[in-house]
Amino acid sequence: MRQIIAAIVLGLTITSVGAVDVDESTVLSTLDKAHPRLMLKDADLKRLKARCKSDPILQKCVADVIKSAKSCLKKPPLVHKKIGPRLLRVSRDCLRRTYCLALAWRWTGEKKYADKAVENLLAVCAFKDWNPSHFLDTAEMSHAVGVGYDWLYSHIDEATRKKIREGLIRNGLAVGVAAYKRYWWVKSSHNWNQVCNGGLVAGALAIADTDPKYARAIIPAAIKSLPRAIKTYGPDGAWSEGPGYWHYATRYTAYGLAAMETALGTDFGLSKITGLSEAGLFPVYTTGPTGMYLNFADSGTRARRGAMGCMFYLARKFKRPLVSDAEHDTIARRSATAEHVIWYVPPSGKKATLDLARLFRGPVPVALFRSGWDSDALFVGIKAGYNQVNHGHLDLGNFEMDALGVRWSRDLGSDNYNLPGYWDSRRDTSRRWKYYRLNSQSHSVPLINGENQSAAGRSSILKFEPARVVIDFTSAYKKASSRATRGLKLVCDRRCVLVQDEFELTGTKGAEITWAMTTDAKITIKNKTLAELTIDGKKLTARILSPAGAEFAVESAEQKPPQKSNKGVSRLLARVKDAKGSVRIAVLLAPGWKGFKPPAAMQLTPLAKW
Repeated sequence: MRQIIAAIVLGLTITSVGAVDVDESTVLSTLDKAHPRLMLKDADLKRLKARCKSDPILQKCVADVIKSAKSCLKKPPLVHKKIGPRLLRVSRDCLRRTYCLALAWRWTGEKKYADKAVENLLAVCAFKDWNPSHFLDTAEMSHAVGVGYDWLYSHIDEATRKKIREGLIRNGLAVGVAAYKRYWWVKSSHNWNQVCNGGLVAGALAIADTDPKYARAIIPAAIKSLPRAIKTYGPDGAWSEGPGYWHYATRYTAYGLAAMETALGTDFGLSKITGLSEAGLFPVYTTGPTGMYLNFADSGTRARRGAMGCMFYLARKFKRPLVSDAEHDTIARRSATAEHVIWYVPPSGKKATLDLARLFRGPVPVALFRSGWDSDALFVGIKAGYNQVNHGHLDLGNFEMDALGVRWSRDLGSDNYNLPGYWDSRRDTSRRWKYYRLNSQSHSVPLINGENQSAAGRSSILKFEPARVVIDFTSAYKKASSRATRGLKLVCDRRCVLVQDEFELTGTKGAEITWAMTTDAKITIKNKTLAELTIDGKKLTARILSPAGAEFAVESAEQKPPQKSNKGVSRLLARVKDAKGSVRIAVLLAPGWKGFKPPAAMQLTPLAKW
């Protein structure tokens, strides 16, 4: 109801993407001038405390936050220290300390937590700057200081409030107002958009009662900018930068929208943008039985799904008990965060119905398949999209696979962001593509004549059904092939995976095509077309079904400094030499299920008829 009233008061005009045009002169007309007004008001806190008396899960969440706050009491003062071009580690440390300490004080009333939080705020407000050249640092620090100021308002005397406001304005909000006129992230469609906008929104609303000119400039600009990124979730909730950056982007989407909701009574229609309501499903389905993500783009090495408070925000906002229940499963094993308390949703008590196959459409489509939802189940995921996506690799058609509780085919993840030329990616010869983890040589994708995919390569999903998917990635191989497609299918009653590639080669000279799979397994070549992979005593066999003459080989994925070493990682290769014209490579991956004997041969069907 308050959002409807706010919309009428503000005279909002809905745009084509679901956001609104906002008048600077009226944007603060519904401002709640009391503190705290960001994320968690005192009335909300009172309700949580009442619930906590009889809710052991909420009790655990609060205990986790207080434990973290106690550890923050022992932390040394924050100092202005950059790593490479970034102050980001300091900004994030300040943010984590602020949420833990301020919530611990609000929950317990123990002065030690508030005093330590204020000490941190004063330290960063005395910094010479918050490193605006890498604006994420500025935005996250603005967020931290804004929430700290707002939540600790009643604890801080006016002289201290003034110091914090001045630091927030000088190093954050004044720089932010200027940034909307000239910084590239304002028009971006990836995580920088949500983080920079969300951080500035929180900071501006924190002091909108005393210094309204910053909020009057920042809120309308953020509302205009944010739809560029939020619409990227459409239509199914996927995130183009991979599951790791899904969390970063979505966390700040939640911060920004929640701050506006609590302070102004409206999110200006931003939550209605197509795809956001589905976003909580993405980490659920992209997490394999091993707990590891489908690890595409610049995700961390063996990235696993961790505790994510924004899952509760999405579940509460869009009435998605499946999303909050999935997060409850996670925080039963991991520490909860302050955000889990702020946006707490109790378990639904209902058993969720989860699909065995899921397609997430969008700029970077992802197809996911399983045999079940138990810890030993078969899981395989494959990505399409385009190679120029932010944080992207040369990896169209890359697949990852779990079975028997281990990951068999894996993506190595990101390398060191401070490597020279790490972000230079526009051309095939760009320095980014010299790094092993980022180019095609490290991924489970085909190679033609040992060359990377085209940096400008694009791909699309041609067909998706409950046990199969076909991808067209011709543009990634256009130098050598007039058509290139990859099919992935669950066969043998969802106990095995068939990976089938088809090419129409254009050259007159014979080409070498290499099918590849990156793995932690020990690989034993049994014969030219049969390999056995072993991890922790578990077995998987790989068999070349086509073409005749293709042979398995093994190579090491290990690299020398300054690149990450990839110690112990190998590549299973199936090589086809002197290939011409129409070529089909098919490999069957069969986990060693108890009592199951995989087929030695299989009738293959052209991908056009899948």
